Amino acid sequence: MSIDPRKVRAALKHLRAADPVMRELIRRIGPFQLTLERDRFVVLVRAIISQQISTSAARSIRNRVFAAVGPEKPSAENLMRLRDDELRAAGISPQKLNYLRDLCTNVLDGRLTLNHIGRKSDDGVIDELVQVKGIGRWTAQMFLIFSLGRLDVFPHDDLGIRTNIRNLYGISDLPDKKTSHRIAAPWRPYASVASWYLWRHGDAKP
Repeated sequence: MSIDPRKVRAALKHLRAADPVMRELIRRIGPFQLTLERDRFVVLVRAIISQQISTSAARSIRNRVFAAVGPEKPSAENLMRLRDDELRAAGISPQKLNYLRDLCTNVLDGRLTLNHIGRKSDDGVIDELVQVKGIGRWTAQMFLIFSLGRLDVFPHDDLGIRTNIRNLYGISDLPDKKTSHRIAAPWRPYASVASWYLWRHGDAKP
């Protein structure tokens, strides 16, 4: 599912008017194309697997884990049925194995209510998610953007965001939190859309 096109048009209009650097980036990258992942559990599993490894490595491990689950849709129930050695064979580290088990336990015992979490504010969603081992603020922000489609999330700690702010805004070093938020201030209330364009700038070939 995609974000409401009317909201996307409003976001692009705002960003073009508010920030000439963003206006040029939007022109160069092209249309905003973010497809939301509605399976909230899968989003969190992917986020845990992806921590501190390359995108390609994360994809390979994720595919092996989901293949081990079988033809069923990945869920807390069928992931918990996998033995530790099966998950380790798929490439899950001992630490991430602990994180995945804790995620499943929180879902199964009702402490983490993914079906209703979308009713909460951004801060409320973050506060609930960070109770799970291995889910910090960055992971919760990725959930807000890529699963819930929240439009005004600015993950200032993200290395790709900081790197591309440095490259695009003529800063000599990686920006700190204060500098990042100062540059991002004109993007509000569409910081998620601006962040998406910063990520795409990092992905684009020269």
